[in-house]
Order: sequence, then C-alpha cells, then structure tokens
Amino acid sequence: MKSIAQTTPKKTYTRQEALEAAVNYFKNDDLAASVWLNKYALKDSDGNIYESTPNEMHTRIAKEIARVEQKYANPLTESEIFEAIKDFKYIVPQGSPMAGIGNPFQIASLSNCFVIGNDGNSDSYGGIMKIDQEQVQLMKRRGGVGHDLSNIRPKSSPVKNSALTSTGIVPFMERYSNSTREVAQDGRRGALMLSVSINHPDSEDFINAKLEQGKVTGANVSVRIDDAFMRAVKNNDNYIQKYPIFSADPKVSKSIEAKKLWKKIVHNAWKSAEPGILFWDTIINESVPDCYADLGYKTVSTNPCGEIPLCPYDSCRLLAINLFSYVENPFTKEAAFNFELFKKHIVIAQRMMDDIIDLELEKIDKILEKIDGDPEAEDVKATEKNLWLNIREKAHEGRRTGIGITAEGDMLAA
Repeated sequence: MKSIAQTTPKKTYTRQEALEAAVNYFKNDDLAASVWLNKYALKDSDGNIYESTPNEMHTRIAKEIARVEQKYANPLTESEIFEAIKDFKYIVPQGSPMAGIGNPFQIASLSNCFVIGNDGNSDSYGGIMKIDQEQVQLMKRRGGVGHDLSNIRPKSSPVKNSALTSTGIVPFMERYSNSTREVAQDGRRGALMLSVSINHPDSEDFINAKLEQGKVTGANVSVRIDDAFMRAVKNNDNYIQKYPIFSADPKVSKSIEAKKLWKKIVHNAWKSAEPGILFWDTIINESVPDCYADLGYKTVSTNPCGEIPLCPYDSCRLLAINLFSYVENPFTKEAAFNFELFKKHIVIAQRMMDDIIDLELEKIDKILEKIDGDPEAEDVKATEKNLWLNIREKAHEGRRTGIGITAEGDMLAA
C-alpha cells in the first residue's frame, strides 16, 4: 500500500476558491456545492482543502480502486472507473466511500452501515454500556449503527442490584440516542437505528417513546413484527408477549389485543413518522446469511435506514446506480432504457464494490494501528480494539456489498 507521504496531494484551495469552483460545477446550486464541500471534499484538520470539484474526488476514488484492481485478473483501468463514476452520472459511491477512499487525513471506515450486539442475551449494565461505547466508536469513524433492544428485560422485572426492579427499555433508548447526538462526523451527526421485537412486553413503550417532545431525537426506531402478530391482527385475536422473547419458559408474559397495538403503531407512524416496521420473519426467511446463523451470521437488526439487515459486527459498503442516466431521448416518444449499458455498469459496480472491501480492510488495519499507538491503558482501549477486530473478521469472511438504485422516479418519468 502506498504511504501517506506518497498519496498526500500538494495543491490546496481556500474555502472561497473551492466553493466557487463547486458552485460552478453544480451549475449554481449553492446547496449541492456546500454539502459536497462540507462532507466529501478532501480536507485536513488544519483547514486545508485539497479538492474543489467532484472531478478531483472521482479521480481520487478511481486511482485507489484501480490500484486494488491490479491484484485481480482482467483489471479495470483507472479511466474505465473514472468514466463510470464521474459527474455522479452512472455509478455513485455513497457517503463513506466518497469521503474515505484515498483519504490520508482521516482514519475512518469506508462502511456506511454497521450492526452491533452482544453474544447471548446479555441485559446487564456491562452489556448495555459496552454497546453504548461500541456505537460511539463506530460513529466517530463515520459509520451508521443499528442494534436491537429485545434482550433488555422489561420494566419492573426483578434485578439483584440496589434498584431491585428494572427500568425497562425506554431509559436505554434515551442513553443511546444521547450518545449519538454527541458524536460529530465531519459535517454530519451520527446515525442510529434502535429496534425491538413486538414480542417484547415493553414494545408498546418503545413504540410510544418518540411521541414525547425532545425524547430519543438521535435515533430511528423500528419494531420487529412477526407473522404470528399479523395473523392475530387480521383475526382480531390476542397475542402473547414474552421475556425472553419467544421463550418456551418465559420469566414474563402478558396477553395483549393485537389489533389495538397495531392501530397504535399506525397512529404513531402517522403522527411522528415512526416507528418503522421490520417484517422480521420475512427478513429471516429471505436472508442468505442466516443459513450460517450457527457460524455467527444470525441477523439481529438493521442499519439506520432499515435497508440492510445484518448480524453483530457485520458492515456494508454502499453505492447506487443512477437509473435516470440510462434513459435515451428522455421525455420524448422515442425514450428508451439502455439495458446493454446498464448491464455493463452493473458488472463494473460489483467489481468496484468488491475492491472497496479490500480498501476497507486496509482502513481497519490503520484504525487498529491507531488504537495500538494511543497512550491510554490497555483496559481503556479494550472495547474499541475488540470491536474492530470483530468487524475485520466479518468483513473478511462475509465481504458484504450493497448496490442500490437512485433516480427511479426520474427514470420512469423520463
């Protein structure tokens, strides 16, 4: 891998110079220029700016991906990659890859999405605080995080500490939300998904948590709904909630009116846009990785936007295909979709995604080097180090790639 000294760009721009160039590039769209400059243009912590337009960013990305391509047969060239990604026209690397690929100034991950979680059913303060630290450590490296709260015992459950009874899920929702709001990410705040199973006795409190003004403002929330609950809604039956969830020998169980709780979910989603819904049995039934649940790939939650269900410590890197750009003669009677070019670019996109995994593994090694070199005591660094060791293992084994689409509505209109 090239050293930082070899890859550090020489030319710098003032903020005004970079902004003017970016505004010109984006055809006088001040918002687009500012967002790009603040979030994705290459810069260091001293305020030096090394890129003034996305063309320079796309060149940086193409160089690094082409470097990795040399490891494989029939490598893509830098020019082939650049032509596919320039001007955001066809293949669009998402957030973290745009900001991080070829960036020698920030020790950050290229993964957009992470899921974390403890082994087993840990609901101790130790387990809860460990998750809190892990999500902060990921967010400071630019990752969005999801984790599930179904393992936490419901409120008023007996505990053998000074409190004697558990506070339930909601106070910990606030803790995780507050931690997210505290982490700055170079022009963006952290992103968090909290989920819980509808089978959990505190799920109604979870569903209501964001209705109170100012509460849980740093997290998205989604409820994991199983087929049995939906059948109960359809048939106007009661539904049995349990803790531990779905246990044959639960410590806590209660019967609820399924349709009443379903109407509350619908009402709250109308009023506050949350909770989201994860049809969990469908997710698991359609999940290829869950074939390897016994090897550590059991899906437990999703990333902050809910599109990627993952096991603990797995992560995913994202790019999107701009569908509008494949429309020839747009907005005319001769309009047609260029499927041949689309197929060509899908192949290039998947190769790029696989290359970005290799780049991510390099980034993780840099993060681990940074942790080892930090002056703190080993016990202070232990959670962070073990976190990244786990992520490196999952990235190496699973090699998750996420190719999505954008501009579908524009494509259909055109």
